[in-house]
Amino acid sequence: MRLAVFLILALLVALPDSTLAAACAAQSRPQRVPLLELYTSEGCDSCPPADRWVSELPRRGLDAGRVVVLAFHVDYWDRLGWIDPYGQARFSERQRLVGSRNGARVVYTPQTVLNGKDYRRGSHSDLAARVADIARAPAQASIRLALEPAGDRVSVTGAWSGADAPRAQGWLALYEDRLASDVTAGENRNKRLSHDFVVRDIAGPLPGGTFSHAFRLDRRWKRPDLAVAAFVQDARSGDVLQALSLGFCR
Repeated sequence: MRLAVFLILALLVALPDSTLAAACAAQSRPQRVPLLELYTSEGCDSCPPADRWVSELPRRGLDAGRVVVLAFHVDYWDRLGWIDPYGQARFSERQRLVGSRNGARVVYTPQTVLNGKDYRRGSHSDLAARVADIARAPAQASIRLALEPAGDRVSVTGAWSGADAPRAQGWLALYEDRLASDVTAGENRNKRLSHDFVVRDIAGPLPGGTFSHAFRLDRRWKRPDLAVAAFVQDARSGDVLQALSLGFCR
């Protein structure tokens, strides 16, 4: 037994890096996996409870295999004295697009969006029930995803299909867990805020079929806490047809 284990370990060591990287891949499930989006800001004093709520999801049994979570930090709170280090104007624009699709007159934080529709955050059990309902339906799209980090980039390759959804678009989001900030101004002054699922970069829309994209990695980002989410979304309704998440394997 010891000899067999030694031989397996020796074989793994002997494999080239490219072979090991190729194992960092995932395939979406036959059932539909929803996408939960959080729109938040460190400049908003009602946002920290929502940040904590999404951070607790994996411990409540709602891991990436059941629901893919992305936290988009908006930038329109920055004018009140604290510039959110994770905020981006394009995330604010994405939230406005969500509002436009749903006929909303204003955007607000914190906002949670489940499969493109406004979701009034309640108990974790309520979300679990909603996720279970969505998972009962077969997926309307399929996704394959592979990651290969190298130097200051991660190469993302794969494919998606959704033949019955002519308005479908593919998207990729690079996100990071276990982040924290000591806020020194604005509504959350003198608070230490913690975050998970923080979107660092987003790419799309990607056409159907095979795709390839490289995300540039900031040296300050913690690679063990990075992951890539892929999702297929109806461009008109915002409905998410399938979602998949994959963490860095090395």
